[in-house]
Amino acid sequence: MAEFTGGCLCGAIRYRVNGDLIRALNCHCDDCRRATGASFGTFVFINESDLKILQGTPKTFEHPNDAGIAMTKQFCENCGSQLFGKGSRAGGMIHVKVGTIDDASFVHPEMDLFVSRKLPFVQLSDDTEHFDKGRPR
Repeated sequence: MAEFTGGCLCGAIRYRVNGDLIRALNCHCDDCRRATGASFGTFVFINESDLKILQGTPKTFEHPNDAGIAMTKQFCENCGSQLFGKGSRAGGMIHVKVGTIDDASFVHPEMDLFVSRKLPFVQLSDDTEHFDKGRPR
């Protein structure tokens, strides 16, 4: 069971998660790099029902990801911080962008996805499983 809080850069949106973590991962796909503005995205997956928005209302943006799956991203309209996302095949799961968590010291990614697209200077951890594309079902 995990309980943590987080929010956007400007503080307009605050959230709390209270529930089981499903998984934590790093994704190196083009979509995640562009969306996060970083070399890769790091996310924790939770049940959507375990997320409570305490303050503010995120805006949404929908698009197909690198694998062609419809994605919904939620972000702060004021500062642009991306907070959450989910795929059309997520089945009640949502992912939280680790950079928005107040104290993310508990996060230990289990896998790296789309390593075939990772930037050359990124070093992968020996502690994660590596997949050239998405995680096999």
